[in-house]
Amino acid sequence: METIDKVFKNNEKWIEGKLQNDPKFFSDLVKGQKPEILYIGCSDSRVAAEEVMGLGPGDVFVHRNIANMVISIDLNAMSVINYAVDHLKVQHVIVCGHYSCGGVKAAMQSADLGILNPWLRNIRDVYRIHKTELNAIEDEDQKYDRLVELNVQEQCINLIKTAAIQRAHRDRNLKVHGWVFDVKTGKLIDLKIDFKGILNSIMEIYHLE
Repeated sequence: METIDKVFKNNEKWIEGKLQNDPKFFSDLVKGQKPEILYIGCSDSRVAAEEVMGLGPGDVFVHRNIANMVISIDLNAMSVINYAVDHLKVQHVIVCGHYSCGGVKAAMQSADLGILNPWLRNIRDVYRIHKTELNAIEDEDQKYDRLVELNVQEQCINLIKTAAIQRAHRDRNLKVHGWVFDVKTGKLIDLKIDFKGILNSIMEIYHLE
């Protein structure tokens, strides 16, 4: 119980600090939210979305799952995306992976992981799509890092396949971004994914009116 007691003590200190800096902090917060960013990241406890971006409460709408996946039949993720894009009117959607991702590493292993199998299969599909590039990388750590990056890229593409993202891009030029967080340095890395080039040959299939 020591850990839980510490949490509540930390909460009291946090409230005190916020009110010292801004007496209206909570009264303003209760008025509602208007974030410009939807952040889709990994559930890893080392990667705190708002903290690594230097932002605070009300600035970012956050969805996290194992290995920052965007899966079309995941009702949770699709609901978050729809709400953030259509109702909160976010202007930027970020998929942020991170090096040393346990989910990506687990997907690279030939092991039966029980209930995780169907989830990790989506990452194995990313490996299959990029098998030629990945198999040419001899260093296992570099291959692992590259799969993290390619997984972010593929999840961004999955985002762009959705009607909500396509409508918002057409109507208000919503942007999709692919990032990686480097746990070793604390840096956020913009992968600068060439979405136009990647999607040029397939958008006739995924384009929705």
